Amino acid sequence: MLNVGFAKNFGNTRRLALGSVFLVANAFIWYFLVARVLEEIINQTAVSYFEILLMWSLHFAAIAISTMIGSLLTRRIGRKALFLVWIAMGIMSPLTLIVFNLTQTLIVVLLSILFGASLGLGMPNCMEYFATCTRTENRGRYGGIIMLISGLGLVVLGIIDIGTLELPALVLVLWRLSSLLFVMLQAKPFNENTEKGREVTYGFVLSQKSFILYVIPWVMFSLVNQLSTPVQFGILGKSEVEFLMFIENALLGLFAVVGGFFSDYVGRKRMAIAGFVLLGLGFSILGLYPANPLSWYFYTIVDGIAWGLLLVIFVITVWGDLSHETPSDKYYAIGVLPFFLSKYLQLVLGNFIADFISPYALFSFAAFFLFLAVLPLMYAPETLPEKHIKERELKSYIEKAKKEAAKAQKKEEENTQRENEDVEVEFEVNQEDYEEKLKEAEKYY
Repeated sequence: MLNVGFAKNFGNTRRLALGSVFLVANAFIWYFLVARVLEEIINQTAVSYFEILLMWSLHFAAIAISTMIGSLLTRRIGRKALFLVWIAMGIMSPLTLIVFNLTQTLIVVLLSILFGASLGLGMPNCMEYFATCTRTENRGRYGGIIMLISGLGLVVLGIIDIGTLELPALVLVLWRLSSLLFVMLQAKPFNENTEKGREVTYGFVLSQKSFILYVIPWVMFSLVNQLSTPVQFGILGKSEVEFLMFIENALLGLFAVVGGFFSDYVGRKRMAIAGFVLLGLGFSILGLYPANPLSWYFYTIVDGIAWGLLLVIFVITVWGDLSHETPSDKYYAIGVLPFFLSKYLQLVLGNFIADFISPYALFSFAAFFLFLAVLPLMYAPETLPEKHIKERELKSYIEKAKKEAAKAQKKEEENTQRENEDVEVEFEVNQEDYEEKLKEAEKYY
């Protein structure tokens, strides 16, 4: 088994876990800036809705297809070789922003395909490496760190001016180059044999009831959240939405860490349900008062918290948990597709939704849909092993019992000390009475 062999040969150390955290966060941040640049280029180049649809369709199709190809190549060419090819594509593809004429539709089409493949080819394998370097009982907290780093990266890269493409291209090249240097320095772990006793197919993954019970609510959440975003621009305006998104990203990073910790403590299932309930409440308020600014601030807060909880679980944690001792790359490959599918639908259908659907109806429907999404989770198994939950509950109970015992002992000591003081006072009073009686007796006798 890969997890067992890896831990035996190299040790499931914090250094390797943090290294895998860096690789995943590096890819997330890289793609965030790529998506911003690509959206700007497509909006400037495309002259018709058909061209916009074509470019985004090919981009997301490239992500999906390269994701599947990458998971098949891992066990044929090895993890390190695939990583090197994948990261090299991430370094070379941004250079096309400088070299080619981006006013030509064909060039932009090819660029959208190249950027999609530069993300998808090695991403499932990168996530599998992360799952290999972490244990089930600590995967959530490391996932929270990934989302925190990614959130900070979103804030920093969000201030980059993408009007002139030379600067973002240079940032993308240098940022991806840092992960290439890391892979080259980590020779031993990446050369670990990736073959396992049983090859997992996509059909096997989709036949798992536990996988379906988690992926259905994740699909519903992704679609509802992404398709409702364009409505915000129509109600609030671009500047107000960007300000609220800044607040939301900050909350996302913070509560990703909190949610990751608690998902390792109380389980993934409970935290996922909490995230859906919070988001459902946010949409319920918007459905009642879509024009009230306080409703939007409340929604922004709960949305940031919910995204922090749910991204850690549904992008990083639960698919590695469900794979157990089998390869997890195909679990991750399918598990992250709902996010990209919903983003694609937002880009191609968002304007129609904003123009033809009432905000009251949309937000009310979204709230109902999210509460409905909780139902599959009620029947889903908890992926955090029960023994770890019981061990932590027992540890918490023991620590609480120790504190109570310490308080009782301290109280008993205080009571004993108080009784001793009372005895001393009583003795002093009795001694004074004795001396007075003695003096009186001496006068008469």
